[in-house]
Amino acid sequence: MAMWDRIKEQAKGLQQQSQGAGQASGGTAGGLQPGAGAGAGGGSKEKLVGLLKSQLGSLKTELKSGAYRDASMAMCALVAAADGSVDPAERQHVESLILQNDVLQNFPPEQLRQRFNKHVDQLMFNFPQGRADALQEIAKAAKKPVEAKAVVQTGFVIAGADGYIAPAEAQVLREACTALGVSPQEFGL
Repeated sequence: MAMWDRIKEQAKGLQQQSQGAGQASGGTAGGLQPGAGAGAGGGSKEKLVGLLKSQLGSLKTELKSGAYRDASMAMCALVAAADGSVDPAERQHVESLILQNDVLQNFPPEQLRQRFNKHVDQLMFNFPQGRADALQEIAKAAKKPVEAKAVVQTGFVIAGADGYIAPAEAQVLREACTALGVSPQEFGL
């Protein structure tokens, strides 16, 4: 648990730096506030996503359960479909991000693809039902706090891969936090 506290403190420090830089430049960017894009504070957001990615990497040996794998794939699908649609190029891009993710390399690529695409297909066929199913899958990781937080971090890494976390993506991340029993404030939401 001490490791998680240290990671949380590092993220909080970086978030405070980000907020200070955003205010100094006259922007409103701070932490990972929805709607704050690649403009003022965009570089800080990239640093925070990078920090979350490295934190996940440091937990790689602990994140080998099926619950983490399945919840992460549901999280990735929800992030991809946050705006209500997933075109083939976006699906392929997110799938590529998943397969390149250091921590997710704990799992066979075909398992990741299958689970991610199953959730995306469900979301595109019937969004409300697909969303409910994905959140139910995500909630299964709540039993282990390290995994629960790692699922949210995975969502941030995918959402922030383009240097911007859209308001719809931030909303999905907040919903995942609720399903996992994690405070959205821990992630600046």
